[in-house]
This record gives sequence, structure tokens and C-alpha cells, in this order.
Amino acid sequence: MKKVVYDRFILPLVLLLFSFGALGNTVGNLGYPYIQNYTKAIYQAGNQNWSVAQGKDGVMYYGNSNGLLAYDGNSWELFQMPNKLIVRSVATDKKGRVYAGGFGEMGYWSYDKQGRFNYTSLVGLVPEEHRPKDEIWKIYADGDKVYFQSFASIFIYQAGKIKVVKASQPYLFLLKAGNRYFADVIGQGLFELKNDSLHRLNNNDKLANTRILTVLPFTKGRLLIGTARHGIYIYDGVDFTPWQNEADNYLRANQLNNGAKVNGRYYAFGTILNGVVILDESGQLVHKLNKNSGLQNNTVLNLYTDSSQNLWVGLDNGVDRVEINSPLYFYFDKVGTFGTVYSSTIHEGKIYLGTNQGLFYSKWNPGSSNAAQNLDFQIIENSQGQVWELTEIDGELLCGHNEGTFRVEGSELVKISDLKGGWTIKKLPSDPTALIQGTYTGLAVYRKDKNGHWAYAHKVSGFGEPSKNVEQDNAGNIWVSHAYKGLFKLSLSPELKKVTASKSFDKADGLPGNYKVNISRLYNSLLFSSDAGFYLYNELSGSFSPYDELNSKIGKLATSNRIIPATGKKHWFINHGKVALVDLADPQRPKVNTNQFSILDGRMVQEYESISKISDAIYLISIDDGFVIYNTQARAQGNVALPSVLIRKVENTTDQQQLLSETGQRTDLLKLPYSQNNIRFTFALPYFKHANVQFQYLLEGYSDRWSPWSTATQKEFTNLSQGKYTFSVRARINGEVITEGTLYHFAISPPWYATWWAYVCYALLVAVLLWLGRRFYYRKLQRDQQQIQRKLEEEKQEQLRQEAMLHEQKLVKLRNEQLKSELSSKSRELASTALNIVNKNELLQNISTEVNKLQDSEGNRLPEKQLKKIQKIITEGMSSENDWDVFEKSFNETNANYFKKLKEDYPELTPNDLKLCAYLRMNMCSKEIASLLNITVRGVELRRYRLRKKLNMDHDKNLVEFVMEI
Repeated sequence: MKKVVYDRFILPLVLLLFSFGALGNTVGNLGYPYIQNYTKAIYQAGNQNWSVAQGKDGVMYYGNSNGLLAYDGNSWELFQMPNKLIVRSVATDKKGRVYAGGFGEMGYWSYDKQGRFNYTSLVGLVPEEHRPKDEIWKIYADGDKVYFQSFASIFIYQAGKIKVVKASQPYLFLLKAGNRYFADVIGQGLFELKNDSLHRLNNNDKLANTRILTVLPFTKGRLLIGTARHGIYIYDGVDFTPWQNEADNYLRANQLNNGAKVNGRYYAFGTILNGVVILDESGQLVHKLNKNSGLQNNTVLNLYTDSSQNLWVGLDNGVDRVEINSPLYFYFDKVGTFGTVYSSTIHEGKIYLGTNQGLFYSKWNPGSSNAAQNLDFQIIENSQGQVWELTEIDGELLCGHNEGTFRVEGSELVKISDLKGGWTIKKLPSDPTALIQGTYTGLAVYRKDKNGHWAYAHKVSGFGEPSKNVEQDNAGNIWVSHAYKGLFKLSLSPELKKVTASKSFDKADGLPGNYKVNISRLYNSLLFSSDAGFYLYNELSGSFSPYDELNSKIGKLATSNRIIPATGKKHWFINHGKVALVDLADPQRPKVNTNQFSILDGRMVQEYESISKISDAIYLISIDDGFVIYNTQARAQGNVALPSVLIRKVENTTDQQQLLSETGQRTDLLKLPYSQNNIRFTFALPYFKHANVQFQYLLEGYSDRWSPWSTATQKEFTNLSQGKYTFSVRARINGEVITEGTLYHFAISPPWYATWWAYVCYALLVAVLLWLGRRFYYRKLQRDQQQIQRKLEEEKQEQLRQEAMLHEQKLVKLRNEQLKSELSSKSRELASTALNIVNKNELLQNISTEVNKLQDSEGNRLPEKQLKKIQKIITEGMSSENDWDVFEKSFNETNANYFKKLKEDYPELTPNDLKLCAYLRMNMCSKEIASLLNITVRGVELRRYRLRKKLNMDHDKNLVEFVMEI
């Protein structure tokens, strides 16, 4: 019995503790550092990248097959060499120069006074007979010296001159280790370059013809000498001895090509055939990186360590950046073997991955060399389908599956429940002998069977809602969260078989809503998370209230949807795909660590994030296509000063895009004419680790407030007024660390009408205007005096004229009155004449009538002959033209030109018509007119009718009124 207990419980525990201890030291073997790929499609240049260097300002430069390639953390730019040469080598110095070399060409790129990036060739400084006729393979900048190396020569550039160092045989490469330079002379071994001359090393014949490709500083002042196919040697100043390391055979077989020291304690070696290996000082293999583990290509042309200890890998096809100094180690499923990972854990010497395709496992051997590449995941038989959760409880690994719940025993599954969808399972704090599980259709309870295994006991009746999150509070109530229906608080019977009381909570109870309210546990209390922050439940009031004490101290993490316990007072906060480790040892000042985990943003399955604690220092984090090992004890690099924001371009955008400067460092003040007062800045932060970088800017002279934080890397200002300006820009990393501001000064010249010479002209113009004004004033004064005299004279004349006019008016008035009197007299005369004629005609008419009545003494009428004679005399008297002439003369005197105007307007009128019009104008009646015309009244009416027609009168118009209006 004792042996059984030992074999079953004590021995596995000892082995597990031993494996945790080993894991703490060899965690790098269980995953890969993060590798950032920069493909040809990203940098838009040639495939091959022969050399890598970092400039003084933090910009990375690459010797590319298409030219010099630059990357500032935001954008890539290609600068072509003369004749579009391949750039084989790159180096930088403290002056900001970037040296480049190619076939028969060497020189440097630098910024001129205007901030333009220009190339200067140095070939002309080399004596004609020594000018390079092959590739420049290596360049090193050291103080005021720059070393260029081709197969034929070493060129030393100093103080504007070039010195040539030659050997009896061609060089292979010039190599640098610390401040020392070494050259492999083909067939003769390794030499050291001192004082511009070659010095043979002791026993250098041992490495003759081995093709030495890297020399790195090693411990205790020694050197590591890397050869192509003969392994790595240690040189102690006296002799060369082989370095025993775990990658020796690998490097020999895959042809070592270059090397670099990383983090002060690791050694990276690139190969021609199979990527990069990284060894520690003891020769232990830390990482083996190739195409299977994330590199784009297995042929490594160059290795370079930047100021932040990123390892840059120049490849035969692309550029990669490796974060060696990160405490996160990755294992990716590059070929899609196991699908999307929902949960992962380590149990009894195996690593398990629960995915959407099933449960996978592999042997877990943390002490083995490069264990990450030895992982071989296999699917456990009958586990196909969705795995939701892997939980270890009392030494048993339980698997919540779409098809039920299983106990995992090595590489086999034992089904313990048929209830579909085992989302979550955990011990009940109130009853450690029972487990409660949330499923698709409610809650299930598990208890141990007679063999000590967890087994399905029963389903809780009275509640059938999907239960993704389940927790028990200190009062024994079971809380269940539903994705869309809010929260439920359940009271169970003592035997946990049925729900005795149920209450649902929603917005009316103080929650922000029903949507995605999750449950987490913190400080042995339940927290309810939502997009509006964390909430607490008040048992007395039965309602929820914001947990302001926590929300106000953790900032954006207040909207986290999950809290997972870590170690001690530390907790993982999962904020919709973003991960943070929060230390709550001091609740008033929680320490939030997000920088290290920004690389995981968006990589975990949202709402199903899984972080398993393997030991107090090691965590297993599930990501979409694999897992991540986080080692809290990993020796991180010391604090590295953050780079400053770089102003990469200054452009004038008024008429068309015009480049003004390619850097923020100008020796003179940029001045723009007022007509070109539109300017655009492009900026970048040469920070290459995976992070969320945001920028903020301020233009002094234009605004006194910083802009909101943004990921935009350009800002354009238009229609700037004249004056001096200072453009400031700074960066923020992961919402926390803020860099110092970078300043750029420029000025907008005043418009032509506001320049000094314009003001001089204005002053002269004012003087001239004053002189002209004074002259004009005196002239005007004289004119005014003359005008006053003239005005007085005119007023006098006007007074006389007015008096004459008044006199004239009096005369005119008298004349008018006289004329009026004469007109009145004439009118009376006309009327009298007309009346006399009428009376005469009436008299004659009466006489004619009486004559016809005359008889002789016998009573007989007078003879007809006598009567006719008398009647003729009477008729002649009645129709005498003299009467009309007298009437016409009088009529014309009172109605001047009346007959003329009437005849002009109506030429068809006859003399009789004119007479009728005259009589009508005098308003005579038909009888009087008949007497004047010596016709009957009927004849007058007939003539009136004919006259109306000739005058084209309307029927409703009065003839007399019409005639009088003419």
C-alpha cells in the first residue's frame, strides 16, 4: 500500500516540482522568441539584405540588393547608389553618417545644411592604382576612422584621406570584436589589424583555410572564432581551442556564416542552410530559429544587434527582427495542425492544447535541449470537436468538451458526463467535495466516486439557461452570467439538486445592461465586469453599484471582461483581447504591466482567454494558433532610454508637394515665403518592439494646446500667418511611457506688403502724401476764397435775378390775367355770335313760316313765284357763309388749332363734320345745331351717328365729352 501511494502521489509530485525548477532555467527551450517578419512586399526593395546597421538617430539601415534601405519604425525608404549598385555593407558613425559599399564604390550618406540626404563618394580619395575593383564587403566606423574592406584591400578613411592596407594574399573578411579588428588572410590564417598594419596571431596557422566568418568577444577577455564548417573556437591570446557547445554539429553541417552578441550573454550565429542558433555562455542551445519557427528564409546573410538588443536578421529573402530579450516565448502552429487554441495546460509530463478541433498533447520535457522543436502534438483519440476548458482539480485533468466532460489520463479520455458543452467547472467554496459545472443547458454537479475520481452526480433542476460563467458567493448563492440575458442568482437545495430560489438582474437593478456581464473573483469576492467598468453587488439593497475604488485606479482596465488569478496579489486582467498583469499588493497604487504583453493583443480567443499557472514564475498563455510561455524570472535587459521622435520629412504642400528637409536637424532656420505657407511634417519613432505607438503634436505660435493622441504619422498646417513657429512632437508607447518632445523651428516670412522695404516705401509715400496734402490744402484754401467771392457775387446776381424774375412774374401774371380776360371776352363773343346766328336763323325760320301763311285781300295765298322768291331770300340768309366765317374766326380765337389737330387726327372728316364738332364742343343741343346747319333735328342725329363712326368711338363713350377732350 505504501508503495502504491508513493508511486501514485509522491513520486509524480517530486518529478513535477523538479520539472518546474528546470523550467525556470530552460524556459527558452520551450518556445521561440517573437519574430517580426518584414517581407519584400512591405519594404518594396530587393530580396537580399547583405548588411544591417543602426544610425545615430535610431533608424535602421540595410544593405539591399536594390540600394540602401532605411526603416524608421513607421515607413521604409530606398536610396539608390550610383549606377544602382547592390549595397553589400553598411555602417554608421556618431556624426550621423551612413557608410555604404558596393562593387568598386564606397562612400557615405549624410544630411546637408538643408536636411537633404545625399551621397558622397570616397573612391576619388583612393590612389588610382589601389582603387577598388571588387565588392566592399565590410565597413566599420570607429571614432574618426572608417574601415572599408574588399577581398583585395582594406581602406582606412581618416581626416579626409584614405590609406590602403594590403596583404600578400586576398582577404576573406575584416571582422570586429569589441574594439579589436581581425582579418582572415586566405591561406595564412587570422591577423589582427593594429595601427593600420596586420599582426599575425599566435598559432594562427591552426585556422588557416577554415574560412573565419565571425569573431565575437567572449568571457574573461577571450574571443569566439566562428568558422564556416569547422566549428567555433575560443582564442585566449595564446592558442585556439574548440568550443564545446550543443550546436556544434548543427553549425558545421549548415555552414556558419556570421555572428552577433546579444544581451551581453547570448551568442547568435547565422547559417547558410538553416537559420540562426543562439547559445549562452556555457554553450547551451537557447534557440534554434529557422523557417519552421518563423524566419522568412533559412539563408542568413547578416546578424546585427541594435541598441535595444533586438536581433536583426538580414536574409536572402527579407528582413526579420527577433526579440531575444523578451520574457515571452512562442510556439506557433505554422501548418494548422491543431486549429484555434481555447485552453492549454501542463499535466504529468505532457502539454495539452484544447482547440476547436479536439484535444492535442505532446511530451513535455523542459530539461531537453531545444525542446520547442521536439514537441510533437498528437490528437487524443475520440476528442474531435470543440474543447472549451482544461482544468486540473485535485490532481485530475478535466476536459470540458462540446460532447460532454472527460477525465484526461495521459493520451486517453474517460467520459464522465454526457451533458453537452462543458464550459466551466470548479470547486464549490461551500462544499469542497463537490464541483459545479456550467453547460449549454444549465448546471451540473460532480462528486468523487468510490475510486476517488470525479464523476457526474446529477443535473441541477429548475434552471436551464446556458451557463458560461459560474461562481459561488460567500453566502453560498450560485451566480450565472448569460451572454445576452444578464445575471442570475440561484439558491440551491442543501443536496445541490434543485434551484429553490432564482432572481435575474438587469439594467433596472443597477447594471449597465444585459449584454456580456461577466463574473470574476477578486479578494475572495465577486466582481461583475462590463464595458462600463466593474460592479459590486449589495446584498442588503439587492442592487449593483460601480466599484469606483478599483475602476478609478486601473484606468482602461476597468472595462476588462475577465480576471484570472496569478501569484500572490497579482492578477491577470483581460480587456477584450488585451492582456495586463496587475499587482494589487498596494490597492491604492496598483502596478499595471501592459508593455510586455502588447504583443499578445488580439492573439487570444476573445471571451475564452486561458492563462494557466505552471509555477510561481511560469505561465502558459493560450493564443489563437499556439501558446506562449511567460517567465517572470527571465532576465530582462536593463532600462533602455526611449528614442526620440524623428521628423523624417518636412514638405511644402502649397502648389505641389515639395520636399524641404529629410530630417528635423537643420543648421539654419527654415523660412518659407508667405505665398508658400502650407507645411506638412512626417514623423516616426524608431521603436521596433511590438507596441502601440501614438503621437501628439503642438505648433507653438499657432496653438497653445497639444493635439489628441493619434497613430497618424503626418500633420499638415495650411494658411499659416507670418511669424516664427516651433513644431513639437512626442510619442506614447502602450498608453503609458511618453518620450521627450522633438522640436523643429521654422518661420513664415511676411507678405511683400509687410516687409521692411515695404514699410520704407509706406513712409516715403506718407511723406509725399503729406506734402501733396499740404500743397493741396493751400490750393484748396485759395480756391475756397475765390469760390466764396464768386459765391457772394453769384448770390448778388441771383438776388437781382430773383427780383427781376419776380417782376417778370408779376408782368406775366398781369398778361395772363389780361389774356384770360380777353379769352373770356372772346368766349362770350363766340357764344354771343353763335346765339345771334341761332336767333337769326330762328327768326328767319319763323318768317319763312309766316310768309307761307300770307294771303291777299281775297284770302288767297300769295303767288308761288313770289313765295319762292321770298323763301330763297330767307334760305340764303339762313345758310350764309358769312355767319360761319364769323363763328369760325371767333371759335379759332378761343380754341387755337382745334380744327387743324382734328383734321390731322381724323383726315376723313368733311367741313360739315368739322362744323358739327365745333358746335358740339360748345355744348350746343341738337335743336340749336339744326338751326345753325339749317337742317332738321333728325338730320343732326344722323350726322352725329356718322361722326361717331369716323371718330372710331366706343358705343359707351359720350360724343360731346370726346369732342371736348380733343
